[in-house]
Amino acid sequence: MTPLKERVAVVTGGSRGIGRAIALELAKRGATVVVNYKGNAAAAEEVVQRIKGEGGEALAFQADVGDEDQATSLIKIATDTYGKIDILVNNAGTTRDNVIMMMKAEDFDSVVNTNLRSAWLCSKAAVRAMMRKRYGRIINITSVSGVVGQAGQTNYSASKAGLIGLTKSLAREVASRSITVNAVAPGFVLTDMTRDLPEDLTSKLNELIPLGRWGTPQDIAYTTAFLASDDAAYITGQVLVVDGGMAM
Repeated sequence: MTPLKERVAVVTGGSRGIGRAIALELAKRGATVVVNYKGNAAAAEEVVQRIKGEGGEALAFQADVGDEDQATSLIKIATDTYGKIDILVNNAGTTRDNVIMMMKAEDFDSVVNTNLRSAWLCSKAAVRAMMRKRYGRIINITSVSGVVGQAGQTNYSASKAGLIGLTKSLAREVASRSITVNAVAPGFVLTDMTRDLPEDLTSKLNELIPLGRWGTPQDIAYTTAFLASDDAAYITGQVLVVDGGMAM
């Protein structure tokens, strides 16, 4: 892959799980990385120190990216500190699963706000800077749940399906300025949240995956780094499903 040297990347939700893996992979390929976090400052700082320890450049920035002012501030810190933003990875996400009859309206709103509205807000702020440079890569981390749907996740699946629509529409809007917009749709991925699932449940879910294993955060990071690179310059408006074949 083409190195990401001299590229500036912002990764929302970059302190843990998939976001952490993406931040580290982009830095490994030469990018300067702004690691966004909402509450876990220690985890974000660990990612920053890991990047710096390997010779890279990074900073951590706290922001609830579902809030317009804070999302704007996140992009501004990147442009003020490093002069530009080349790559935006909209990864921040949350779940509040329940069947629709038991789901509270605030659970729906919270998930949509964190998963979908945040991506719209960050993209809106980033596009302004990218258009001036006539270059940009926006990668939205959606989910296989937004492709095929999952019972008990009407809020989560709706937010992730919305990200796909956002990806395609924005890709059309900004293509003339050499800005690409794509989405990565992970399947079942081993993270801190999923490692504690009962063994019988993980085994049952594993049977749904043709490749016979759950994904890793690194699987998603590799795909994201590719879409962020110039090797993917002619790819836009696409959803790359990384799920071991589960949804095919």
